[in-house]
Amino acid sequence: VQLQASGGGLVQAGGSLRLSCLASGRTFGRYVGWFRQAPGKEREFVGTVPWSGGNTYYADSVKGRVTISRDKTKNIVYLQLNSLKPEDTAVYYCATGNAIYSTMTLPSGYSRWGQGTQVTVSS
Repeated sequence: VQLQASGGGLVQAGGSLRLSCLASGRTFGRYVGWFRQAPGKEREFVGTVPWSGGNTYYADSVKGRVTISRDKTKNIVYLQLNSLKPEDTAVYYCATGNAIYSTMTLPSGYSRWGQGTQVTVSS
């Protein structure tokens, strides 16, 4: 499966963006996760959703401001970012794989990654 992330851009603090992750070739794996990486920092878990359905999980740092949704007819997973802050600035990656509950917040739980899309939040 190939993943393509899109939708990033420059937005003012308080604004919103919707990122998309399109799967091609095959469908998503068990989990579809979003991670982000700011310059000089490690890749950080943002949220994840089971592709077949079920609860979504979010990092505490974004909980209440982020929503992950799926469109199974289009093989797309969305990451809605609201009330953006300058500290949300990062490259956002989508990923998929057969993570299990204990690894779904870890990059090692995902085997396929998209190329990333830049989100920049100005103050």
